Amino acid sequence: MASENLTRDEARRRASFLSTDSYDIRLDLTTGEETFATETTIRFTSTAAQGTFVDLIARSVSEIELNGELLPEPSSHFDGARVQLPELLEGENVVRIVAEGRYMNTGEGLHRFVDPVDDEVYLYTQFEVSDARRMFACFEQPDLKATFRLTVTAPDHWRVISNAPTPAPIPLEHRGDVATWAFEPTERISTYLVALIAGNYQGGTGEVTTRDGRTVPMGVFARASLAEHLDAQDIIDVTATGIAFYEESFDQDFPFRKYDQVFVPEYNMGAMENPGAVTYVESYVFRSEVSDAIRERRDLTILHELAHMWFGDLVTMRWWDDLWLNESFAEYASTLASAERTRWTESWTTFALSEKGWAYQQDQLPSTHPIVADMVDLEAVETNFDGITYAKGASVLRQLVAYVGREEFFAGVRSYFAKHAWGNTELADLLVELEATSGRDLSSWARTWLQTSGVNTLRPVIERGADGTVTRFAIAQAAPEEHPTLRPHRLRVGGFRLQDGALVRTESVELDVDGELTEVPELSGRRADLWLVNDGDLAYAKVRLDDASLAVAVEHLSTLDDSLARTLLWSAAWDMVRDGELPSRRYQQLVLAHLTVESSSVIRTLLQQLETVAGPYAAPEQRAQRTEDAASAVWVLATEAAGGSDQQLQYLETFARLARTPEHRHTLEGLLGGSITLPGREIDTDLRWKLVISLAVLGGIDAAGIDEQLAADDTQSGRKSALTARAALPTEASKAKAWRRTIEKDTLANESVTAVILGFRRVVDETLLAPYRQRYFSVISQVWEERSTEIATRLVAGYFPHSYGGQGVIDAADQWLADAEEAPFGLRRIIIEGRDTVARQERVREADIP
Repeated sequence: MASENLTRDEARRRASFLSTDSYDIRLDLTTGEETFATETTIRFTSTAAQGTFVDLIARSVSEIELNGELLPEPSSHFDGARVQLPELLEGENVVRIVAEGRYMNTGEGLHRFVDPVDDEVYLYTQFEVSDARRMFACFEQPDLKATFRLTVTAPDHWRVISNAPTPAPIPLEHRGDVATWAFEPTERISTYLVALIAGNYQGGTGEVTTRDGRTVPMGVFARASLAEHLDAQDIIDVTATGIAFYEESFDQDFPFRKYDQVFVPEYNMGAMENPGAVTYVESYVFRSEVSDAIRERRDLTILHELAHMWFGDLVTMRWWDDLWLNESFAEYASTLASAERTRWTESWTTFALSEKGWAYQQDQLPSTHPIVADMVDLEAVETNFDGITYAKGASVLRQLVAYVGREEFFAGVRSYFAKHAWGNTELADLLVELEATSGRDLSSWARTWLQTSGVNTLRPVIERGADGTVTRFAIAQAAPEEHPTLRPHRLRVGGFRLQDGALVRTESVELDVDGELTEVPELSGRRADLWLVNDGDLAYAKVRLDDASLAVAVEHLSTLDDSLARTLLWSAAWDMVRDGELPSRRYQQLVLAHLTVESSSVIRTLLQQLETVAGPYAAPEQRAQRTEDAASAVWVLATEAAGGSDQQLQYLETFARLARTPEHRHTLEGLLGGSITLPGREIDTDLRWKLVISLAVLGGIDAAGIDEQLAADDTQSGRKSALTARAALPTEASKAKAWRRTIEKDTLANESVTAVILGFRRVVDETLLAPYRQRYFSVISQVWEERSTEIATRLVAGYFPHSYGGQGVIDAADQWLADAEEAPFGLRRIIIEGRDTVARQERVREADIP
């Protein structure tokens, strides 16, 4: 419906005459399995006697009362997304709206889930960007802040959590199993930050003392059937560390009265920064062994959401144009806190390979956009939660810190918080404070880095004498033709020499790079076996190695005793593969030769890249053998790794995904049945399912065997894994059933949809999927029109036929794009990005042909 898509201009017009004071929200969660009762009273002020609208997505509206008068025929004022109000009073106004809301199973609005283990009902909200209106009537824009008082009626054995501290439930005398929770008003926050989590959530509690002496209670909760796996104290300890770091860095006390963290089912995102009531994806509750890479990611997520309590919640963007600043700041601050205050001291190494890798990939897609995107409406916002908004923005912020100085940067941040607490801001408000503390004019920096797209490439130009001494060193900068901006970069050049068989940094020069060519006279007369541009990773740019340095890196990368420098070498080589400058087979050799010295998080990324170069990046005639070789090599690594180690687990999981041959299948069957073992490695529940899914791909287990595994683990996680395994069976019937369950029917919840898609895509024989390529392009417009944004995105992106692609897919995508010029941008963007992915695969494969 068109009226669901609020535009920036509409929001600005509404905010020009209207300000909000408070919301009183009354919810009855006991009215049925599909709907709930919602009554909202909004107190607000208008400077003009004119009409306006309230945002609401609901099944029906039964009452609308404006300033004490009931409006006749309330349904005539409601179009399904907006409640139209007649002329307001100049001054204070009160509107009360009674409606029937609808529970969602898409992870949007008020999501309802039934636990298969004990049939308990669990609810949670996810409102960003604009889904608060699915639970209560509101002015759905971030600059109309207010206080929110919730009164919730629910089963009396539930735990009910919101932004304000949870009150004692009041039993309803006439209904013995029902109670009411009457919350105190929240602080002034935006509508998208309101939260409600309700159900039989269990866990642990604790507290932290803030720097101003307050005791802030904390809770960590999950579904009752998962609570035994919840390491609540570890989570509380990380949170307490983060609060101390941020209070010191921001010179601003923790802003809220309590801090609950809840792990919720069927969640679309990693987490959400609801003030005092943060929600997380349930996979962060570890019911089986996981790698340190996953644990590091969880801790970073905890710190990311915590940073939002200040940047995003205490001070909030005026409109979604500054979404990037909200997310980029949290990304930067959480990585800094992780590196300096937790056991993850190499967090910047993880950032360089993972986050920046994501940013570089996103920034080279045709859909790339400036960091400060033009968010003209809510649909535009929904498409821009991407690697530019998060990772590129954080990378550029880190560069800004280096440019203005860390002390000056945080001094400006402190002034910003002090001046704008509980208000709304724009980018200019932060830049004013940073300019004042640093003495620098940042207007040019902002134009160059925030308002243009694309990533530059920096390439060393080195001339050497007969003895290897540098006679000339320069750095050439290039930009893609479609985004020709050349930018200034503050960076360091490192020189490394082989000493006793190991690479050791012997040279280091810091300088400013600008324009097409920057001479580095300081390096004349110096010698090194390997030169690395952007040593230290301060700049945001792709980096190339000269031929001599690349040869040394290929031979000696793992001997370099600096994890960040090694990661930059990995990144340079990976970018060269993606750009067709280094054959993917050489990168496969590089990974297998030097992988074992890396940290868990780096190993995780490198193994993902190994799967890519052995599969979709491999020349077609080499692909089967390359995948077989990669699987066999990783299995050897698993057998040689320390018993029960993190590396052993990651190698084993990767082997399962790469397994292709009868011998590999035999190994998987032995691991599952117990005839083959690895030292110190228990085949726990989640690992068992990974083996089952891989066996399904190879035809090593049938539907009955999958049912047996599910009977032993009939949980939400087990059911999702069973969906994946059934869809992975290598038969036409299994693929057809998967397609019908997701495309032709609309009954599965969000995570179940993805579980089926993941299995559908797992094939050894590509001909199984060939019939669906044309079907895909014939149905996606209908899917986008009929499904929610979240489900449609999962389906259209998940089923895009890019696994091994080919010119046929490129041609089909081109034809669809030509025929569907008027299709919504969010849908076209997925096709444009999918087409580009396939086209890049084709270019990489061509470079891989000997």
